Amino acid sequence: MKAVILAGGFGSRLSEATYSIPKPMVEIGGKPIIWHIMKIYSHYGINEFVICCGYKQYVIKEYFANYFRHNCDMTVDLSNNTTIIHDNHSEKWKVTMVDTGLNTMTGGRVKRIEPYVDNERFLLTYGDGVADINITDLINSHEDSKAILSLTAYRPIGKFGLLQINPENNMVKSFLEKPKEDGDWINAGYFVCEPDIFNYLPEKDDTCVFEKDPLEHIAADGKMYAYKHTGFWKPMDMLRDNVELNNMWDENKAPWKVW
Repeated sequence: MKAVILAGGFGSRLSEATYSIPKPMVEIGGKPIIWHIMKIYSHYGINEFVICCGYKQYVIKEYFANYFRHNCDMTVDLSNNTTIIHDNHSEKWKVTMVDTGLNTMTGGRVKRIEPYVDNERFLLTYGDGVADINITDLINSHEDSKAILSLTAYRPIGKFGLLQINPENNMVKSFLEKPKEDGDWINAGYFVCEPDIFNYLPEKDDTCVFEKDPLEHIAADGKMYAYKHTGFWKPMDMLRDNVELNNMWDENKAPWKVW
């Protein structure tokens, strides 16, 4: 089974870090966040990847094209132009990088990689979110559901303190700092998809947003399952998110490090 990673967007909300590199290449602990995502999947035996490239795609292609040499011990003899590999620390990954267009929206990107998933079930996620999701359990739950698409649903911690106010005198009756379940479940990515989802994606329409008509229609047809994840999940939307994730990694408190 292959894992497809959406990695073509501009990452404009993280513009401080994405001026010269695409968002999935922004680093956590010295490694691009896309590497962390792939390590999560690899821990559960998923070692084939299809990356939907777009903005500054050459950075992603260069990274993986030279990954082997950057992750092994080697001796280069300049006198005769030979190279000896001493120890290989590389991954057992097969990575296909597809140019899905510079301005293509998420649905258009997914449609463009249809030939690369071989009409088989595949996994799909965004290139900017890490989690401690049990991928095996996610797949098994999807199989039991008989849905054509399963998404990981997550209820985020509230961003603000929750107040109960007496309407008569505006006195605060109770205060709860950042309640854990004060909102609705949201789409956290980490999808499991059957090939049937491509029937919901229009041909040659790069303006198609995966999260709009396609997912709305799949849900309306009763073919979408929500896998409720109550562990750790965090997207890297802003610079402060990148700082927080790096702090977690540096302090050896990274919940997504399941490998």
